[in-house]
Amino acid sequence: MDQVGYATGETKAGYLLAPVAVQNQRFTVVDQSGRTVYTGKVGANLGGWNDGYQAVHQLDFSSVSKPGTYRIKVSGAVTATSPSFRVDTGDKLFTPMVHATTEFFQAQRDGRSTIPGRLGRGPSHLTDAKATVYAQPKFKGDGGDVPSEPLKATGGPVDVEGGWVDAGDFVKFTSNTAYSLAELGYVQRIGGNPALLAEFKHGLDWLDKTWDARTKTLYAQVGIGTGSEEFGFVGDHDVWRLAEADDKLTVKPGDEEFFIKYRPVFPAAEPGAPLSPNLAGRVAAAFALGAQLEPNPGKARRYLAEAASVFAAAKTTDVGELVTAFPHAYYPEDSWADDMELGATQLALAAARLGDLRYFTWAKQATHWAKEYLASDSKDMLNLYDTSALAHSELVKLLRRGVIAPEVSQQQVIGDLKRQLDIGTTRAAASQFRTGVDVTNFDAASRSFGFAATARLYRQLTGDKSYDAFGVRQRNFALGSNAWGISLIVGVGSTFPYCPHHQAANLAGDPNGGRRILYGAVINGPNGADNFEDLGEMPEGAIPCSRSFAAFDGQGSRFFDDLRSWPSSEPAIDFTSTALLAFGLSR
Repeated sequence: MDQVGYATGETKAGYLLAPVAVQNQRFTVVDQSGRTVYTGKVGANLGGWNDGYQAVHQLDFSSVSKPGTYRIKVSGAVTATSPSFRVDTGDKLFTPMVHATTEFFQAQRDGRSTIPGRLGRGPSHLTDAKATVYAQPKFKGDGGDVPSEPLKATGGPVDVEGGWVDAGDFVKFTSNTAYSLAELGYVQRIGGNPALLAEFKHGLDWLDKTWDARTKTLYAQVGIGTGSEEFGFVGDHDVWRLAEADDKLTVKPGDEEFFIKYRPVFPAAEPGAPLSPNLAGRVAAAFALGAQLEPNPGKARRYLAEAASVFAAAKTTDVGELVTAFPHAYYPEDSWADDMELGATQLALAAARLGDLRYFTWAKQATHWAKEYLASDSKDMLNLYDTSALAHSELVKLLRRGVIAPEVSQQQVIGDLKRQLDIGTTRAAASQFRTGVDVTNFDAASRSFGFAATARLYRQLTGDKSYDAFGVRQRNFALGSNAWGISLIVGVGSTFPYCPHHQAANLAGDPNGGRRILYGAVINGPNGADNFEDLGEMPEGAIPCSRSFAAFDGQGSRFFDDLRSWPSSEPAIDFTSTALLAFGLSR
C-alpha cells in the first residue's frame, strides 16, 4: 500500500503477494471502526515474484473517496490484512510530505548554520571557510575512483563553508546542489513555505560561493571521497565519524587525515576557461530562480547577473566528458542540452520578472537548446542526470508568452514529455507492481518520483488526464506499494528504512536512550542483486544496524535495510528534492 495515502479523486490500488494465484477472491476495505465500506474482487495475477510468492494481484479500490483511515482485508484461500492507509485531499496528504523532505535538507546542512534538529547536529567543517584549491584529481582502478597521483595545491584560500552535504557522507557537489535548488525553487515559487524558502536560500548562499564571477572560476566539489594508501591519505568515505569531529582534528600536511579536516576544493575548469555545460546550465538555473524568488530588487538583479555570467561561460562545442564529480564515475552524466535549456528558461523567466530585455535572447536560446536536446542521443527521464522535464514545462510557458523565431513548437516540447511518460507506461505494463523504473538498477526511488512529477507537469500543461493513474502508481511504489512493503522515505509510513547508510544518523545518540531518525530522507530503494555482493564489514566506529527483507527479493532485485547497504539504503539530496517536487505538484 501507499503508506502516505491516496487523494480522494485519484486512482487507488494496493498489491497482494500470494503463494498461489487467487484471482476473483474477495477483499474488503474497512474503516477504523471495522465497518466495511467497499467490497471488491482480487484482480488477475500479474506474474510471480519469487519462489515464495508465485502471484502478485492488484486490488483496486478507486471508488473509496471519503476521507478516512482504512485497511484492506483479504479472505478466502489466502488471507491478509494491509497496513492502515489514509484517503484525504492532496493538500492534507502531501503538504506534510513537503515539510518532511525539507527537514532532510535541514539535517544535511554543513558549516556554521547547521540546525540541531532530530540528530542534534552542530557546526561542522568550519575550515571550509579558508580552503585550499587543488588541481582536478586523476583516478584509476576498476571503479575509476582510486587517486592515481598526489593531490596538487594550486591556490586559495577560498570560502566554501556552508551548503549541504550530498548523501550519507560529507562531500559537497555543485552539480547536485544546483539540481536540488532547481526543484526546491520551483516548489517554492508555486506555493512554498518559510522553511523551504530558508533551505533554498541556504543552498543558494553556498552556490554563490562556488562561482567567482571576477575570475570566471566555478568550484565543483569540496572534499574527496576515496583516499589513497599509495599516497598516504584517507578520503571522506574511509572514516566513519560525525562531521562535527573533523574540525577538532590536530593534523599537519602529510598526515593521513589531513584532507578530512582541511578539505580540498576542486575547480570545474581553469580560471576563465569555458565550463562544462551541464554545470553552467543548472547553476545558472538555480541563480535565476533566486532572482525570481528574491523580494529585494537589487539582490534579485545580482542573482540574475550571476546566472547570466555562469551561463555565458558554458562550453558548448567539443564538450568531451562532462564535469559532475571527481571522479566522474560517482555521477556519470552524459546529457547537457537539457541543463542549458533549463538555465535559459529560468533566465528568461527571471528577466521577465525584472523587466530585463534580455528575456527575448534567453527565451530564444531556450528553444535552441530544447531543439538540440530533442535531436540528441542522450535523453532520459527526470532525475539527477536529466532535467528536461522541468526545462520543458517552463519552456512551454515561455512559448505561450511569446518567443521571437522559436526553434521548437509547444507540440514538440510537450511531445517529449509524452515520450518520457510513454517509456514509463510501457515498462509499467510489464511490471508486477506497475512501476516504470528498472528495479535492478540505481535510483529507483528518485526515478519513481520523477515520473510522478512529470505526469503532474504534463497534466498541468495539457489538461490531458491520460497519465494521471501512471503517475499516482509511481508515487505509490515509492511509498510502499512494492514487493518489500516499505516506504522509501525515512520516518514516513508504517514500515520505513531503519538503517540508512548515513554517518550522522547512525552516530547521533539519543540522551534518553531512544533512536533518532533521519526524517524525510529519500533513499535509493531496491537495486540489482549483484550490487550487494561486496558490502564488506560494518564500518569501524559505526553502530551496527541491519534488517533483512530477503523473503521479498525477486526478479533479480534486492532491498537490504543495512548500514553497509549504500546501493539501497543511502539517501541523497537529489533523491529527496525530486520527491519534494512530486509532493509539491500533487497538492
